[in-house]
Amino acid sequence: MPAAALAAALLAGVPQARSQGFDFESVTRLARERADQPYRATGDRLPPDLARLNYDQVRDIRWRPDRALWRAENLPFEAMFFHLGLYQKEPVLINEVTPQGFRHIGYSRADFDYGKNQVQPQAWGDLGFAGFRLHNHLNSSAYKDELVVFQGASYFRALGKGQQYGLSARGLAIDTVGGAGEEFPRFTEFWLVKPAPAASAVTVYALMDSPRATGAYRFDIQPGGQTTTTVRSRVFVRTHAGKPIATLGVAPLTSMFFFGENQPRKDDFRPEVHDSDGLMVATGEGEWLWRPLQNPAQTLVTSFTTRNPKGFGLMQRDRQWSSYEDVEARYERRPSAWVRPLHDWGDGRVELVQLNTPDETHDNVVAYWVPARMPAPGQPLEFAYELSWQGNEQQRPPSAWVTQSRRGFGYSKLSAAALRQQVQFVIDFDGPALQGLAPDTPVTAVVSSDANGKVLESNTYRNPATGQWRMTLRVQRLRPDRPIELRAFLQHDNHAVSETWTHILLPE
Repeated sequence: MPAAALAAALLAGVPQARSQGFDFESVTRLARERADQPYRATGDRLPPDLARLNYDQVRDIRWRPDRALWRAENLPFEAMFFHLGLYQKEPVLINEVTPQGFRHIGYSRADFDYGKNQVQPQAWGDLGFAGFRLHNHLNSSAYKDELVVFQGASYFRALGKGQQYGLSARGLAIDTVGGAGEEFPRFTEFWLVKPAPAASAVTVYALMDSPRATGAYRFDIQPGGQTTTTVRSRVFVRTHAGKPIATLGVAPLTSMFFFGENQPRKDDFRPEVHDSDGLMVATGEGEWLWRPLQNPAQTLVTSFTTRNPKGFGLMQRDRQWSSYEDVEARYERRPSAWVRPLHDWGDGRVELVQLNTPDETHDNVVAYWVPARMPAPGQPLEFAYELSWQGNEQQRPPSAWVTQSRRGFGYSKLSAAALRQQVQFVIDFDGPALQGLAPDTPVTAVVSSDANGKVLESNTYRNPATGQWRMTLRVQRLRPDRPIELRAFLQHDNHAVSETWTHILLPE
């Protein structure tokens, strides 16, 4: 798509955020200039007394809410900043953009409460910040809740009404797989656009830098029951990048899956523990795909090739507290993140990377779009998309979707040897295309396996307890040391009436 058309597509309906001499083109110029120069790392700038603080001591340094940016003017959004320390050692620069231009926001010791720490911030100079967060009347008119956080590399995450932080997004992923090691680009400078008194959205510009790429970003953040972040990006491959980029991940999402209904854990009282339970993809060819997440013993990389995808996301479909039973983590409140392209993205693939994690404190799931062609050095790779942070009301296929996916047998007359060789899945579907069907409607299961699996049986019937439709399928492993890829969907009158459940049965 031409640049002018792309800009029009992105900005339609989005409040304009320009100032005298500063806009998205200004950040683009900085990114292009840096792309022509060798990479220079910011480096660790922590003063010795700050570097000595441990985790709890760094947490004891807090921003003073009464000094929030824009609070004195009672604007609909406020900004607060994070202090450097421990894991956050590289400073970011932060600026405020107004109709008169922009100004640098310098670090000031007066903005922070240092708790019980014995430090000397008056000797630190303009230390910079570790990141920032924006606040808004998201859940109550009496209090401005935390809405979005930008902190660490190019990570950011946001909340919709009634939600609790879970998965994160990133500006860009480089060589998550396929290269000599993952490279983490980072936002080195931000420009926060001062909102108007009646503004319903807030705009942030960001400059990204890394050894092999630079980028200009614009984020238009609109809070609500479903908070949306409209993202525009221009990425440049560095002229002096050295080794080529193997995998460029656009609109990356990072989440956690420890265990769930398809992979229960016997020694935990909680039925499920995850920030996301599946990857959903709407292909350019019109198919909707659902892949339940797993916690594999070894790294598992799978992908879906398509052209001009309609969307993809890591979703938390299960919204029932009884599915998690965790009074602190509240996994049922964790948002889903749905990426909707705002222009044609061309050929490429949605890639899903799943790592092993020993507990719920580690993110182990990454999903992103990989364009089929890389730009030449100096030529921008431009993407625009809407990233929605969704709760109970979330993106689903128009026909029907998987509500749960369970593995295992109930009572069976199969021999012990047969049970060791076979695997059974019980998959429930619900949605408009199924809800109006009579219980005796001939709905069939269309199931396929790759060459390492043999489908032995599949059945479909209406569940009288829930009104949903249940599919059971039984498959036999031919080579236990190899994975099996399965696909299944519901069909009525030779038409698909559900999304496609697609699952990798891991080797034993």
